[in-house]
Formats: sequence, structure tokens, C-alpha cells
Amino acid sequence: MKRQLVAGCISISSFSVHNLNSKALTMVRKPWTRKSQRLKKIHQNPLRVRTTMNRSHRASAPGFFNRLPAEVIDMILDQLSVLDISVFSMVSKEITSYVVNYISSLAWKNKTIIQSFHCSRSLQQRSTAVHYRQLGLLFKRCTLLLPTKERLKFIFSKFSQIPCYMLEQCSSSGCIGFSRFGIFLETLIAGWDELECHRVFNYLCELTNLMQKTEAVLKTKPGLKGYQEKQLRLFCRQVLLDPWLNQPNCQFWLVQLLKPWPIFSQAHLLLILYGPLLPEGFLGWQNLVDTVLPHDALRDLANGIHILFGELEVKGWTTDSMLAILEELTAIPQPWHVENVARLLVLCGSRTCYTILTSKAVNGRFTEISELLIYIILVCEKDGFSMSWAVKLVQHIYKSLSSAPEKFVFIQKLENKFTEITRELLDSFLIGNHAEDRETFLMLTILMDSNAHFHTLLIKTLLK
Repeated sequence: MKRQLVAGCISISSFSVHNLNSKALTMVRKPWTRKSQRLKKIHQNPLRVRTTMNRSHRASAPGFFNRLPAEVIDMILDQLSVLDISVFSMVSKEITSYVVNYISSLAWKNKTIIQSFHCSRSLQQRSTAVHYRQLGLLFKRCTLLLPTKERLKFIFSKFSQIPCYMLEQCSSSGCIGFSRFGIFLETLIAGWDELECHRVFNYLCELTNLMQKTEAVLKTKPGLKGYQEKQLRLFCRQVLLDPWLNQPNCQFWLVQLLKPWPIFSQAHLLLILYGPLLPEGFLGWQNLVDTVLPHDALRDLANGIHILFGELEVKGWTTDSMLAILEELTAIPQPWHVENVARLLVLCGSRTCYTILTSKAVNGRFTEISELLIYIILVCEKDGFSMSWAVKLVQHIYKSLSSAPEKFVFIQKLENKFTEITRELLDSFLIGNHAEDRETFLMLTILMDSNAHFHTLLIKTLLK
């Protein structure tokens, strides 16, 4: 029955178009020799005024869909895909209003917006990703003429009652609701200006109580609210940060998340968002302090720092801001293992590493940067990074010092630190237990190899 009604509507529209085309052909076939007769008739009746159909008249004229019952229109829309409806909604204001009414129904919401977010098959997950990108286009197009505030109110009213989109409301560990919400949001607001994006952020904060939940986590000792930390990370990453491939867009959202808080809390939140995770998905706070982490565990955090400080032209952010946040970052929950700090600096890249170490050198913190440099050299040897880069780093710091005595002290501290760390490892090996002997000896061997490799390249550079 439904398909017959739809077919009937299409037949009616086809018949109308056919009649219109027939009339047009008849008019074209009339000879132009009768033009004088038409002009004569007009002059004989001076009260007759020729009217033209302008755009406003056409818009107010009853359309084909006005003649159809609402149920029939719904049946027609039921036959269209989400993408087809989004395109169809741009035909006219009249069609837009039909589409808005159609997608506002509870039945459509239950059928189209609420999907299976706890699916495990990759093929099914890919299909829901495409579906939510198309939903983003639909809501973008059918609310195009509304003010931003009204658009957001209408759109998020359809999503706010779904637990998988809200913080701390879905208990499933494998839920993909946040990531689908992020795909939808990125598609919806792509191309919006900064002011509109600020409104989106404020509306989301109000909808999810994001700021209050963030404050509750930041006021607690790291790790005590593991579930809330995990939920905050997943929501912010999958909804606001990860969907954006463009760094400036991702940076905008990260700045919005960090800006309301003091420096210490900014560092704490940055670690929640990008810090290393345990296999269970919770943050491994104590591992930063007690364990030497592989570079894969710290790569995410380095990417977060690069997103935040990759473009320092952002309003209110300076090099001093970067230094202050990183100082706080590497002391949460307690001062990190030095090798973890060194590995993070290597992963952050030349610009960040140069800026931080040069700042410490200019302020006379030679002992601190000497230890960091030894571990950076060690990391380069262990992880396969270029030792030439470490040599250039030392040269860069050396040239940043203004006086000869400062340069001498810097080199002296660096060489003494090599000897000191080597002696500590040797002592640990000699008095250590059997379980740790092999690891300590391996560390000592790598340090000696890195020392020889570094100095070989340094002397080669100086002799050129």
C-alpha cells in the first residue's frame, strides 16, 4: 500500500510536468507573425496590465506537496536514505519544514539516531561511522536558515536523551557512542566560524556538565577517580579532539578545554587526555614515576603537546606558558623517572626540546639539563634516534650561552654527569640482587655505547 501511494505521487507529478511541456511546445510553434495582433489587443484595452511571476510569488504559490496529506509525505520520506533526505531538504523552505517535522518524530529518532553502539565487528562499526557522517549533513542542511542558538537547541535535543552520548551514563566498556557523536559533530560544524564554535562548546558544556565533572576530577589526587578520568578522556578525545585531522581545529578545542583552569590543573588535564594508559584503559600515573616507559606509551602525550604548542600564535599562549605547563606535567603525581622525561622531550621534537633546555640553560640550571641531556643521548641510542640530533642539541644550548665561563661550566657539568651516572649504575650492579643484575648491566652497557657514539660525532663535528 505504501509503495502504491508513493508511485501514485510520482505519477501525478510526472503527468503535471508532461502537460506543462505540451503547452510549452504549442507556444513555441505559434508563428511570430501574430505578434502585431497581440499588441493591437493590448492597445485596445488600456486597463489591462501585464503581470510577471517574481520569486516571492513563486515561493508563496501552493506547491505539489501542499496537496498531499502529511501521512503520504512521511511515506515518501520513509523511502529515502538519510543522505537523500539531507539533499531534499535544501529544495525549498516548504520542503525544509516537512523534513524538520519528519525527523522530529520519536519513531524516526528511534529508527535512525539510536544505533547499536556496542557492536564488535569492524564492518558494522564502519557502517555506523558513515551513517553518522550522513546524519551530520542532514542536520547541517535542514537547520541552515536557523540562528546558531536555535540550531543547537533543535539538534542536541535529539541526542541528549541517549546514554551512550553522555558522560558517565553508559556502563559498556566497548561503547562507540562517543566516537559516533564526534563524527556527527565534526560533520555538522565543519566550516563554522570561531564564534559559532565557541557557542557549540558552551552548549556542550551546559548539556553534559563538562566543566563541573572536569573540576571534580582535577580536585582529586590522580588515580583516585579512575572511572571518571577514563570517561572524561574518552568524551573529550572522541567527541572534541580526535575527529579533527586539521591541527588548528584540534588546537582550538584543546585550548577551550584547558583555558578555564590554572597552570597546574592544565597540566593535570593534559595528562588525563593524553597520558599513558594501563591495559585496562585507566591512566598509569605511577608508571611515570617508577617505571621506564617505552616510546609508544608516551607518543600520545607528545602529540598532545605538539597540538597545543605547535602554533604559538594562539591568543593568550606563549613560550612561557609551554615551559610552565611542561614543568608541572613532569611532576604529576610525583617527579617522573628522568628517562621518561627525556623520552617525552625527544618525541616532542626539536623545537620543543630546544626551547625547554635552552630556557633552563639561560637560567643557570646546568646540573638539571646535564642529566636530561645524558638521558636524551641514552634514549637516542636505545630507541634508534639519530645521535647527530643530540649533538646538534648540545651545540644549540652551548651557543645560547652568552659568556665563556658559562659555556665551560655547561660542558664540565655534562661530562661530570656522564661519569656520575655511569658510577651509579656500576655500584647498583655490584650490590644489586640477581633479578635486577642483568637489567642494570644492560643499562650500563647502553650508556657506555651511547657515550662513545655521542663523543665520536661531537669530535667529528668540531674537527670539520
